[in-house]
This record gives sequence, structure tokens and C-alpha cells, in this order.
Amino acid sequence: MKTLLIVWYSRTGGAEQMARAAARGARTEPEVRVVMRRADRARTADVVHADGLIFAAPENLAALAGAMKEFFDRSYYALLERVNGKPYAALICAGSDGSGALRQLERIATGLRLRAIGAALIANTAAQTPEAILAPKVLPREILARCEALGAQLAAGLAAGIY
Repeated sequence: MKTLLIVWYSRTGGAEQMARAAARGARTEPEVRVVMRRADRARTADVVHADGLIFAAPENLAALAGAMKEFFDRSYYALLERVNGKPYAALICAGSDGSGALRQLERIATGLRLRAIGAALIANTAAQTPEAILAPKVLPREILARCEALGAQLAAGLAAGIY
């Protein structure tokens, strides 16, 4: 059985919704075990033992959210040369374009020699006021459906030995 690890962080719920939708999609593949870990609870061993990875995080102040960055800060050097070639996908929940967070995540993944399975999915909530930024998020069904499809794609690829 293959293992898909979803490492996520969310303060207002958007990235968590994306992660849970990806997990729902991945769980349609019976030969893949889906493990979800909040970034502050994810460990190096979780990543090493996973066959595939999904990272779901919000963009904060045009960068990867601090808790997700801290996960990478504490695990990066222990992961070097231990995860080369593992497939991954990225989910970003942003109030504007999400490109800053995605750029950071892609640079980290490149350094770890992870292999993207396709384009990242960015959900733009258009939250631009302090009230909107801090409010709990409810993502549109079409975004969550795309997250489910991405999770299903990665799980099917793991089960088939494509990734």
C-alpha cells in the first residue's frame, strides 16, 4: 500500500478545506493510505515514509504562512537526499494572487528535489480588508472539486506506479 501525506496549515479555514478536499479525492483510491498532518505536528519521518505529498497552506503577507514555513525550516536539512524524486502537489489559499507563497514552496521543493505532478492550485478569496482577511473562509464548490481531483490524480498515479 502506498502512502499519501498531506501537510497543511490554516488559520481561517481555506487551506484546511483544500487539504480535506484533496484527501477526499485521494481516498477514492483503495490502494493508497491518506495521512493528514497539520504543519506543526508533521515530522521528518512522516515525509520520508510517504510515497507522495500534498502541501496546503495560506499565503500571508505575500509569502508562505509562517507555520508551514516553520515546518520546512525544521525538517528541510533532515530531508535532503532522502526524498529525491517524490511526487508532490501544492494548494495555496490566498487573498490575492498567491504567487509569493507558491514561489517559496516551489523553491523549497526544488531544493528537496521533489517532483511536481502538475500546476499548483491557487484559490483566490479576494480578501483585502482586515475583516475579510481574518474572517473564516468558505471556498466555492468548484475550487474544492479541483482539490478533490488533484488528490485523486496523485493517489491514482501512486497506485499505478506512475509517480
